[in-house]
Amino acid sequence: MPRSLRHGVETGALVFSLTLLGLICLAWTVFAIPLYYLMPARTGRICGRWGILIGFRAYVGSLRLMRAYRLDLSGLRQIRGGPPVVLAPNHPGLIDALMVIAHDPNVACVMKAELMNNIFLGSGARLARYIRNDSPRTMIAAAVEELKRGGVVLLFPEGTRTTHVPINPLTGSVGVIAKHAGVPVQTLIIETDSPFLTKGWPLFRRPSLPITYTMRLGRRFDPPNDVRAFMLELEEYFRRELADSIQNQWIRAQNPSSQEQ
Repeated sequence: MPRSLRHGVETGALVFSLTLLGLICLAWTVFAIPLYYLMPARTGRICGRWGILIGFRAYVGSLRLMRAYRLDLSGLRQIRGGPPVVLAPNHPGLIDALMVIAHDPNVACVMKAELMNNIFLGSGARLARYIRNDSPRTMIAAAVEELKRGGVVLLFPEGTRTTHVPINPLTGSVGVIAKHAGVPVQTLIIETDSPFLTKGWPLFRRPSLPITYTMRLGRRFDPPNDVRAFMLELEEYFRRELADSIQNQWIRAQNPSSQEQ
């Protein structure tokens, strides 16, 4: 295929996929707003999470159909229907949470406060009773309550998308929540060959397609007693697992001044 034609096809696929995702989110917002006020909390939680799962799963299916992504998400199948855990993936790109949520209706995502007010995501997230991270104490209490109810809490221990090789320094929230809830921490290892939707990537900047994206199940850690020691062990585990990861190449290229931590 001529280069110019390939670029045109890739640009079209990018615009279509992002437009589709926006329409899915807006369509769900129309229903989520009244349902939030009309439904009891438990019913709204179930309805909200299934609604998000169905919409995001349709989007993931479109990525496969357009061959925009080569996806291997087999690790997620082993989590669904399992016991309560704090789900702790590394976080190379903006699409990471979407991929997890599209596979398990029992997941409660810890979200940045500004996203909870976003026109595309906020109403659906509030209906699903996702967890705001604006107040650490409130966030931890809500996450512990969710886990004691039998849910799965998705929390990225880096706190933001990866900008250092092989992983950013971790925050302690994962360990604190797991300790207070008495549940394990289940790691997920995400690897991708593209910097698409990484920190600082413009939304409509065209990536090279197809993108290879894998998500595999990592080690499951027992509930910690010593949060500080646990977080050091968790960070060291991620560093070993990601030491030779393909994304290290583009992380270095995007952040030449950043050093391996």
